[in-house]
Amino acid sequence: MFVFLLIFSFSIGLSVGSFLNCLIYRLPQHKRILGRSFCPKCGQKITWFDLIPVLSFLKLKGRCRYCQQKISWQYPLVELATGLLFAAAFLTLNYPVNYNNYFLLLLRSWFLITVLIFIFVYDLKYWLVEDKIVLPAALIIFIINLFSGYSFLNLALAGIIGIGFFALQYLITQGKGIGAGDLRIGLFIGLSLGWPKILIALLIAYLIGSLTALFFLISGRKKITSRIPLGPFLSLGSLITLFYGQEILEKIFSIF
Repeated sequence: MFVFLLIFSFSIGLSVGSFLNCLIYRLPQHKRILGRSFCPKCGQKITWFDLIPVLSFLKLKGRCRYCQQKISWQYPLVELATGLLFAAAFLTLNYPVNYNNYFLLLLRSWFLITVLIFIFVYDLKYWLVEDKIVLPAALIIFIINLFSGYSFLNLALAGIIGIGFFALQYLITQGKGIGAGDLRIGLFIGLSLGWPKILIALLIAYLIGSLTALFFLISGRKKITSRIPLGPFLSLGSLITLFYGQEILEKIFSIF
């Protein structure tokens, strides 16, 4: 049963990753989200056996069956990353430990992973945060967390910290250092992780972001005045906190 559920979790993640790729491509072009998949190069509708996550990409050697144009590596990478993270979420909850709300907690983790991957890829690709995705997601994760045992005050405090942290930077830099979309991401991760894990997520995100910016500066790929999207780093910080936040907090408490 354990192996079956692990494979099931991975398979669900692959399918969700495939949907995310569709969402990431169609949203900025204002195309219908639902409907037959098609090649973005030649417009040919794609049959079901060419839509199997990861496997179809490998079978077709990364090219469209009809026009032979290259398929972006984004597609299999997003599918594989989502599948692996869904499976990791299943393992992290230590099934079959008798949690009263085990499947709700698993659903919470899967939903959070889905939105964070969307934010990571979308902001990296378009330098944009989609309010029509992030704001409803914030409300949904807030409701799920309430049913999962979080207190209203805990989530409210974390949400205020998440949005307030970026609002302060936005005001100080007059919008030059922080985009308005980062405020909504801050609200989302605050309502997702609660207090005090929101602080861990922000710390990790800025640490990864600083190291990445330093690497770009040293390698000459960016200048000191260059900007990089913050969404991917916030997503990474939140994902690390989702899986290791409790252990990190315990380490910090043991030191102090």
